[in-house]
Amino acid sequence: MRANAKPIMKLQLKRPFVIFDLETTGINISTDRIVELAYIKLLPDGTEIRNTLRFNPEIPIPIEASLIHGIYDADVANEPTFAERATYLAEQFQGCDFGGFNSNKFDFPMLVEAFLRAEVPFDTDNRKFVDAQRIFHMMEQRTLSAAYKFYCQKDLENAHSAMADTQATYEVLLAQLDRYEVLQNNIDFLNEFTGRSNAVDLAGRMVYNDKKVAVFNFGKHKGKAVLEVLKTEPAYYQWIMDNDFPLETKRKLTQLKLSQFGK
Repeated sequence: MRANAKPIMKLQLKRPFVIFDLETTGINISTDRIVELAYIKLLPDGTEIRNTLRFNPEIPIPIEASLIHGIYDADVANEPTFAERATYLAEQFQGCDFGGFNSNKFDFPMLVEAFLRAEVPFDTDNRKFVDAQRIFHMMEQRTLSAAYKFYCQKDLENAHSAMADTQATYEVLLAQLDRYEVLQNNIDFLNEFTGRSNAVDLAGRMVYNDKKVAVFNFGKHKGKAVLEVLKTEPAYYQWIMDNDFPLETKRKLTQLKLSQFGK
């Protein structure tokens, strides 16, 4: 691609694809909250729908977070809560695949946690996930600002503004497809390539091993089959349920438990 040229490639889509970014009160998926969500919804016919929403997180925004994204308590004091907009967002995102920058590890798990907290149904089992950061780290090992400079020959202005980061991620992903012949221009391939395919839960606390068996991916039972641990140490299930794990992780663990042992 020529220097300073805009990406000309278009994503090949079978269904709507949402590229998004979150600004939050912090990085703990279980206890922190979303204060801003920006997304670009791409339709298979080429239509682009852009939106930025702010939310009252119902908890104070730490000054350290505000200094990064520029959103302070007063800026969102009169905004709706996520719960108040959850049904609307679930409708907007129905049937969509998702993409972002570090979205597999943070943004999507945080988004799903917010839906679960609001008790609004939001299916995750049939989604495809594309993480431009995974492609970037596998190919170049750098950050979003560096990725934007490297792939798009532009400086990222207003970094940590949700829409600026979302737009940059969109352009980076298109430029990556243009640059690397190994990448196939379809969401199924990019989902596999960026590493979501072996995760049992969105936070990656459980993953599928080479034998397609769900195993724990943390703590004293890391690498051990989930169902075997629950059989030999039943109290471990309750320990997870009683502690600071994402609601979605607890839900997936419960589904595995019920599938094997019933109630």
